[in-house]
Amino acid sequence: MPHKMTLTGSATGPLREYDRYVAFDMREKGSPAAPKGLKKSTFISYTVFVAKKAFNKTGLTKKSIMHEKILIQGEPTLDIPIDECPGEIGIICFQITVLPNKNDKEANDSKDKKEAKQEASKAQQEVAATKQEEKQEPVAKEAKPAQPEVNETPVQKKKAAQSKQQQPIQPKGTKDVVSFDDIIVPEAFLKTRPNPVKTEEVIEFVKRTGHLDKPLTIEKETKVLKDGYRRYIVAKTMKMDNVPVVYEHQK
Repeated sequence: MPHKMTLTGSATGPLREYDRYVAFDMREKGSPAAPKGLKKSTFISYTVFVAKKAFNKTGLTKKSIMHEKILIQGEPTLDIPIDECPGEIGIICFQITVLPNKNDKEANDSKDKKEAKQEASKAQQEVAATKQEEKQEPVAKEAKPAQPEVNETPVQKKKAAQSKQQQPIQPKGTKDVVSFDDIIVPEAFLKTRPNPVKTEEVIEFVKRTGHLDKPLTIEKETKVLKDGYRRYIVAKTMKMDNVPVVYEHQK
């Protein structure tokens, strides 16, 4: 069985292009403490080799790869010439995924809060205007008490219809929607590599419909992922804040 590895981080050196693949360097911290009597490691350097076709699908460029956080799944190799592999360990990449940027998410959250405040302010202005109209036309209100109710009925229906349209569509079988950041992925899943072809099919489905094709299965109490690791990877790639789930209760 080949030894599979998972790396996360950003490139520490420039992107190098070859005939059918690209390469870049990464590094990760070693264990904070080694067994007694052994020297502890500080950093381990890697050189990652990715097929050009797979790399182009990520949307990364020579500049952005130095700043984007990425996830690499692959296996070590000793068959690369040393001049092409300056890292201590060479990695043949089977799966490369761009992870969500924390700063981008915070910026989006800030934008949503700002829009919510603007909507609340607008609603307060409308209420104040309505009260002012009631003060100016007391006779008309008393003469036709049923008129406001008749006028408000279609408005209320329209607002209800708009609210229903704004609710995101979820895949069949969804029992709940949870924050993506709350889901805990077991180490066993991180050591696996979902089929790239099937993963790309799910990504295309999300691009067409705006939602996953199936919900993820998690434990309700712990939010530990039990099934649907491929769709978890797709949700990361598409930068989804919330994901549909079904629950598998702890025994």
